[in-house]
Amino acid sequence: MELVGHVQALWRYPVKSMLGERLQQLEVDRRGVVGDRAYALWDPQAQRVASAKNPRRWAELLAYRARYLEEPRSGEPLPPVEVHGPLDGAAVQPTSLCSNDPALVVRLAERLGRSVTLLDQAPVGASLDQYWPQVEGRAFQDVTNELMLPQGTFFDACPIHAISTATLAALRRLEPELDFAVERFRPNLLIEPTAAVQDFVEERWEGGTLAIGENLVLRVDGGCPRCVITTLAQGSLPESMEILRATARHNQVTAGIRLSVVKPGPLAVGDPVRLQVG
Repeated sequence: MELVGHVQALWRYPVKSMLGERLQQLEVDRRGVVGDRAYALWDPQAQRVASAKNPRRWAELLAYRARYLEEPRSGEPLPPVEVHGPLDGAAVQPTSLCSNDPALVVRLAERLGRSVTLLDQAPVGASLDQYWPQVEGRAFQDVTNELMLPQGTFFDACPIHAISTATLAALRRLEPELDFAVERFRPNLLIEPTAAVQDFVEERWEGGTLAIGENLVLRVDGGCPRCVITTLAQGSLPESMEILRATARHNQVTAGIRLSVVKPGPLAVGDPVRLQVG
């Protein structure tokens, strides 16, 4: 197996479309990263999962950050999460509420202007609305359509997403005036390649498997097409539609790879990443 890189950073997102946790280690089971996108807001009126992929309604979800109060364990009930953000319209500073506090969904509904509930199990046939902005090269232009979620999950399409430092560097080199912060792409893994490559290297791993650390094995299912979320204001990052347009201009709107689990195991910053083809 070829050593192709090392894990530089890790993220987990407890609540779908909210900001997440940057961690030193994660556990991966058959479902994906344990605790990742395990909670989501549900819109009972639209019968949809709330997602910033529909920014006209849910962009403000990215103003909140969620973290677990204790480490989630595979096969065990989810621990509560703490949500930090603008939960009190009268407060100058952001506040925090726990998911087991009924006030959380009340405050979120008031802020978002829409009734919501917090789920830790995806309803059968769950879906969300996805807005496609005007970006040259995309099949859809300025239209919103329905995206069906994988059965029993709040994932959009794949359980794990990775991007390389080489891909981010390539985009910065091609469009130096834009800020291609890794946080815009919301990966679980940031991989630093061993070789001094200057392109979208991880897409060449498609069809192979990545052995990470001592036990974890992930299948590379293909490149990850980007969506409107990369363009939205989040954390300290401002709104920028040019992020998505630049990705379309230079790499057919793809940045990063989609991964699925072959063999569960732990994952830690610094772990070697080895590629097996075929």
